Order: sequence, then C-alpha cells, then structure tokens
Amino acid sequence: MYRFKRKMLVLKYALGQEKDETKEMLAIYGRYTRRKASSEEMKIANDQFLDLLKGLGMGVFAVLPFAPITIPVMIKLSRLVGVEILPSSFHEDNAEKLKKQSKKKAQLPAPNKSKD
Repeated sequence: MYRFKRKMLVLKYALGQEKDETKEMLAIYGRYTRRKASSEEMKIANDQFLDLLKGLGMGVFAVLPFAPITIPVMIKLSRLVGVEILPSSFHEDNAEKLKKQSKKKAQLPAPNKSKD
C-alpha cells in the first residue's frame, strides 16, 4: 500500500510540473507574438511543446485495451532503443527530487499547538 501511495505522489508531482511548464510555454509563445521572447526562452518553450506531444501520444495508448500491459512494455522497448517517449517530468530524477522533498518535510519539527 505504501508503494502505491508513493507512486501516486510521484505521478501527482510530475503532472503538476507538466502543468506549470505548459503555462510557462504558453506565456513565452504569447511574448513571442509580440516579439519580446529571447531565443533561450523559445528553446525552453519548444522543448515543452515536444513534451506535450509526447504526453498526448501516450494518452492515445491509455485508452486502448490492455494499456496496463502495453504502455510499460513500450516504455522499456523505447529505452532499449534509446528513445524517451515519456515527458521530461516523468523521468527518474524528478522522482528523486520528490523523495528528498518528502524527507525534508518529515524532518521539520511539528508546529506547537499550545493554548496560550
């Protein structure tokens, strides 16, 4: 049960990060239409757009029968070939960041709830 909860927290974190990055991407594209975006910002926005397309591609397979079997197999095969089909926020380094954040929260002292 603990493993499932941890995986759901990692998924929640990854989806939240994707949402934030997509908002930033849209803001950069908005600035680009007014010719106020730098080339570095455009590279960030274009990378996020590619991540968004990867997520949409995986979404198509999620509605197919046997998705719990086919999606992990596709991910493993793509990594063997050297292609990453998951968006960047779903990579293992982000899972490690979440673990570090949860450990920091656990180490913080509990707030004192004394009645004065």
